[in-house]
Amino acid sequence: QVQLVESGGGLVQAGGSLRLSCAASGSIFSINAMGWYRQAPGKQRELVARITSTRNTNYADSVKGRFNISRDNAKNTVYLQMNSLKPEDTAVYYCNSERTTTAWGTRGYWGQGTQVTVSS
Repeated sequence: QVQLVESGGGLVQAGGSLRLSCAASGSIFSINAMGWYRQAPGKQRELVARITSTRNTNYADSVKGRFNISRDNAKNTVYLQMNSLKPEDTAVYYCNSERTTTAWGTRGYWGQGTQVTVSS
């Protein structure tokens, strides 16, 4: 089994920064892409940022220039540096691993989510 464990969420004032981490553990052979999604109350889950195994990245328009996603392939860990945070960034942030290959096959996985709250 694969587990994604997120950390780094919390409460921050507008304009502040947070760094989220997500470590994938288990008998993992490879992970295609990893990403961060978020879901605010009453809204659908949306992609925040995504990074492939070759470190190609894409971001939601709302976070471009403020957030940076990075990845340590050796540690199966993905990071999200969030700067200039705004109240509208408040949400539960979920880590995702796409096409994760183990001895039991290939599928995607989700973390349990970490709360990010930005106060005005």
